Formats: sequence, C-alpha cells, structure tokens
Amino acid sequence: MSELTPQEGGNGRMRASDADRDTVAHLLREALAEGRLDPDEHSDRLDAVYRAKTVGELVPITEDLPDTGSTHTRAPAPSDFRSPRPVYGASRIVNERPTSHSAIVVMGAADRSGNWIVPKRFVSLAVMGGAEIDLREARFTARETTIWVGAVMGGVGIIAPDDIQVRVHGLPVMGGFGIDGNTPSVVDPDAPIVHIRGLAMMGGVVVEYRARKHQQQDEDD
Repeated sequence: MSELTPQEGGNGRMRASDADRDTVAHLLREALAEGRLDPDEHSDRLDAVYRAKTVGELVPITEDLPDTGSTHTRAPAPSDFRSPRPVYGASRIVNERPTSHSAIVVMGAADRSGNWIVPKRFVSLAVMGGAEIDLREARFTARETTIWVGAVMGGVGIIAPDDIQVRVHGLPVMGGFGIDGNTPSVVDPDAPIVHIRGLAMMGGVVVEYRARKHQQQDEDD
C-alpha cells in the first residue's frame, strides 16, 4: 500500500484518540470480512492506523472503501471524529447489532478491543497463537454473555473493567484457566455478567481486571 499522507489544515491536525483509531480499525476488519481487502492490505492498513498520530492521518486509510451498499461507511472526516463517553455497569447493555462474533487465530495473533459491541455468544480460538479480548470499553447485547474459548498450545487473554461481573467455568488440560489478580468487591447488581467457558489444552486462558484508559489518566494526574 502506498504511504499514507496526513491531510493539511483544519481539524486534520487534531491528535487522534484511541477511540478514533478503534473506529477505523473496525471498518478495516469489516472490509476484510467482505473481501474488499486482502489479508496483506488489511495488515498494512492496520499498522498505519496504530502509527497514526493525528486524525488527518487516519482519514486516507479508508477513503477508497465505499460509503454506500455496505453496513458500515468509510472513516468520517476529521470534524466528525468524537470520542464516546465512557459507559458503566447496566448502561453497557444496548439494543444494537454486534460488531464481531469471533476472534480466531492459528499461529498468529488476533484482538478485539475498543468501543465494540459483544454478542450474547462470542467465540475465541487460539491454536499456537494468541488472542486478546478487551472488554473495558465494550457494550453488550444481553445482560448475560458467554464467551466460548479454546486455547491449544496458545493463549487467550480477556481484559475486564471493574464494573462488570466475570465468571470462569473453563477446563485446563496441562494448561491454565482462571482469573489473575483481585476481582472487584462491589459491582452494580444490574451490570453485565460475562461467563468464560471452554478448554485450555497445553495453553492458557487468563482473565485480568485492568483500569480503563481514562481511569489510568486520572491516576496519573
């Protein structure tokens, strides 16, 4: 893919946020799934997304993708970028379509992160590779969600915020399956509940609670 050039002037010089990058990364995943991009093009563009420092650098990454005839449109103009407000507890449950149903990797890496919508059932499989499922900014289509995971000589990491409940029901076979560190002591009774079920064979499935990015910034201030 040719080198991406930032747009000049206006809001194109505004620093890009993590939510801005996640928006473009999601559009690229959809383009890959629809066959509009081949895996090499998708990889090149995704690298460019996470190298981008300004909104203007993000816009050209999807400008050749159609804005009609598809469920998703291309990346918005710089003036349209807005970081979503953080959601908590029960407000994470929405009546919207899921943005992804699986994260499957064989001898590689996959991730789901950012402001994405999790279906009632999600599947993640890692065979001699690694998958990361970040739920910190996620929203859910149901109060109770089941993530089915399989790790075969690989690993699946699940990152959870402190305002949802995570319950682990997996089976380790010469591997590990569980929660690393402390769990929240108080959670909204109507908050989403995420069940982690599956198998770790000579691999690992680990759930870890981590602070969200805006919480980390508050702690640093």
